[in-house]
Amino acid sequence: MITRNLFRKKQLPFRVHIDEADATVEFSNQLSDLLPKLSTKDIVIVCIGTDRSTGDSLGPLIGSKLESQLNTFHVYGTLEDPIHAVNLEEKLAEIHAKHRNPFIIGVDACLGRSTSVGYISINDGPVKPGAAVNKNLPPVGDIHITGIVNVGGFMEYMVLQNTRLHFVFKMAERIAESVLLTDKQLQKDRQRSLLKPVKPTYFSS
Repeated sequence: MITRNLFRKKQLPFRVHIDEADATVEFSNQLSDLLPKLSTKDIVIVCIGTDRSTGDSLGPLIGSKLESQLNTFHVYGTLEDPIHAVNLEEKLAEIHAKHRNPFIIGVDACLGRSTSVGYISINDGPVKPGAAVNKNLPPVGDIHITGIVNVGGFMEYMVLQNTRLHFVFKMAERIAESVLLTDKQLQKDRQRSLLKPVKPTYFSS
């Protein structure tokens, strides 16, 4: 089991390996720090990928694990209704039509160095879907979450097709658990803010 120093200074991009002892809690804490605290702003998770490729199924797996369990987040992209290269622009337009000025979290699988496989990361700015396979797709997200599912640099399509589903499933579980922890904490924070008494305003005559 990999362990880490819980008191280190966290920087972006924040990365943690799925086998580290406190991966779920650390990732959740980092995600919470990046989210808007205003209850009026919709938080939307856009899980990108397809169930036709094991390596690229990370996003839809996460979406399916989250869709019926969240209270404060809105989820798009599941195994039943995936968001991928063909329908990405259409789905983004649909999201912006349903949610006024949403805060979007883009989620996608990616390829990397052999020493980075198994790491999940979170960073400011959008994710660039299809970059690993040289597709020109619109960027997604105010922040983004990625999971490195396999080694990149050569025959990316084949690498994604031949990635072990068990490994991707395990990674999806870690990310989904982190999002659920964040969702519960954000719900508590928003409920607390609604119950907070308003101080009276006094005007001098």
